[in-house]
Amino acid sequence: MTEYTLPDPVVQTEGARELARDLVVIPNRGVQLVPNIGVIGGTHSVLVVETGMGPGNAGTVLKFAADYAGGRTLYLTTTHFHPEHAFGAQAFTGAAAFLVNKAQAEDLATKGPGYLGMFRGLGEPVARQLEGVELAIPDIVYDTSYDLDLGGRVVRLRATGRAHSKGDQVVTVPDAEVMFTGDLAETGQFAIFPWFPPHDTDVSGIRWIEVIRRLAAAGPRVVVPGHGDIGGPRLLADVRDYLQLLRDETWVRRDSAMSEETIVEEVRALMIERHPEWAGREWIDKGVGCLCSEHAAV
Repeated sequence: MTEYTLPDPVVQTEGARELARDLVVIPNRGVQLVPNIGVIGGTHSVLVVETGMGPGNAGTVLKFAADYAGGRTLYLTTTHFHPEHAFGAQAFTGAAAFLVNKAQAEDLATKGPGYLGMFRGLGEPVARQLEGVELAIPDIVYDTSYDLDLGGRVVRLRATGRAHSKGDQVVTVPDAEVMFTGDLAETGQFAIFPWFPPHDTDVSGIRWIEVIRRLAAAGPRVVVPGHGDIGGPRLLADVRDYLQLLRDETWVRRDSAMSEETIVEEVRALMIERHPEWAGREWIDKGVGCLCSEHAAV
């Protein structure tokens, strides 16, 4: 991963934005390693989506959510186990029930310590936010689907299967037509491929394409990506089109027995030409590496 630079990955709740009745998002303001965070209400309960990185940020989110809930029961869920999304869950202990899918719970338990060490190496601002992290154990673990009744509003939690990670989860609010994708979708940047062989090779470009096709076909009115600006159905279509192009351009070169180094150089240049305004160019190389590996398995 690239070395992190300032500003600090700090959640700021002042700019919370209402997307629908009793549904707000704390936006990431374009700050690296800060996720978009959801707070979804019903008559008797409120669900928080994502914690922010570390107990300090999560404490800020918890205070906001508790004030917003006004005495309603709190729940917490996370879209996947990565540090800026889930490594603050300990702050919610005793205040909210922590709810995730089985694959994500396994990721958090088995891979969480390694990611904690890796992210601490990204620089002092990140390491400071991760001080005192204790990886939380979920209170409720489901297999593939869970419908959470908040009172007059049911929120759908769905495990997608392996894509950006093994434990990806999409959170949908049907009555508001709002979908939280986590890092399955980002705005204004190349898809994040956590491809770190031999330590972590769970990301799957092939499966990711299948998942994002399903999400795009669902046609949500509002899409809240893991990072970047909130959008609509076009956001999912853009991610789908990019991933398909990345696969096709990688595989056509792999078919010609081109070296992976040359494939990376050529595909990176092509993707930057197509999307010169997108951030996260370092993730193109990781995506090519992942898809080269999957090409060999097809």
